[in-house]
Amino acid sequence: MLRRPAAWYAERLAEPRAGVGRPRVVIDTDAANEIDDQFALAWVLLAPERLDVLAVYAAPFSFEHRRREWQRALAAQAQPQNASAWDRALLAQHGAALARLQREGRTPESIRDWPVFCTPGEGMERSFDEIVRIYSLLRLPHAGRVFRGSTHYLADERTPLPPSEAVEHLIETALATPADAAPLYVAAMGCITNVASALLHAPEIAERIVVVWTSGFPSHAPHINFSLNLEQDIAATRVLFDSGVPIVYLPGFHVGAQLRLSLPEMERHVQPCGAIGAELHRLYRDANPLRDLAGLDPRAPGYSWVIWDVIDIAWLLNPAWVPSTLVPTPGLDGERRWVGRGEGAAPMREGYAVARDAVFGDFFGTLARAA
Repeated sequence: MLRRPAAWYAERLAEPRAGVGRPRVVIDTDAANEIDDQFALAWVLLAPERLDVLAVYAAPFSFEHRRREWQRALAAQAQPQNASAWDRALLAQHGAALARLQREGRTPESIRDWPVFCTPGEGMERSFDEIVRIYSLLRLPHAGRVFRGSTHYLADERTPLPPSEAVEHLIETALATPADAAPLYVAAMGCITNVASALLHAPEIAERIVVVWTSGFPSHAPHINFSLNLEQDIAATRVLFDSGVPIVYLPGFHVGAQLRLSLPEMERHVQPCGAIGAELHRLYRDANPLRDLAGLDPRAPGYSWVIWDVIDIAWLLNPAWVPSTLVPTPGLDGERRWVGRGEGAAPMREGYAVARDAVFGDFFGTLARAA
């Protein structure tokens, strides 16, 4: 674990300053698991004058753990006298989704062949293909810039996975960054497996990178973190927060959750913007992989969808859009709740608000100028 004084963290976690060079960034993304990653990739790849994107890594993903939680919650519902506190928490979290499945005549077992319940490796391969597709829509070369990541989750907090292309590239790029120079930013938009494995293989890269990650609740919240990016690979999440690496943590609830777009906004500001605009509109309206899982109807009155992952790009482009402060880095307990570490905890930077209109105003303007 990296141990440095608080002043060192404060310096490393200073907000990028506009006009003082382009921050060097690598992107780690589960681009095929829903639709927000594609928006983030389009925004960052169309802003080369502001961010220097060195590579994009495909992260693993799977919703299979969610299906197993549904099964456990149903068992608790059927036999409440045998349910543990954790079982009751699962039922409270997933009760509405289970009720909808029941109305549709479905069970967690009957939907096990849905694409979202893939293996992590299948999710990574789909994400790789989706990243390449976004590069192609933007007419940008992807060779030597897009790398496959891990095909499994970590088994524990001590054992790295066999090095993937993404992990090898991250380690090589980080080690080539002088420790006293501006950091290499790692914008993580999915489970943190690739980054955690790199930190286990080469702990020394913690001095050269800053990890910008969106997930979960604020570190002071008492809630269980039912958050996909955090819960898929709990071991990797613990590695990240235990490693001492400088972290910019941007909570999904209820900071990133404010980044909602409606169908009328998509039709007015996104769809007309060339091939990428048309494709983002299609994904939003007709092709969200979570459509069946979440029971989505984009044409329903009042419908909107959270474009979560653009928050990483927003902070890198203009930190004023995602106000943040330094707080102690927390730990994660067995129920996925944040726990304090007491005195001596390394600082991290945590977002506490988001300027939703400014973020999407810049995103829409970037698409329009590119079109």
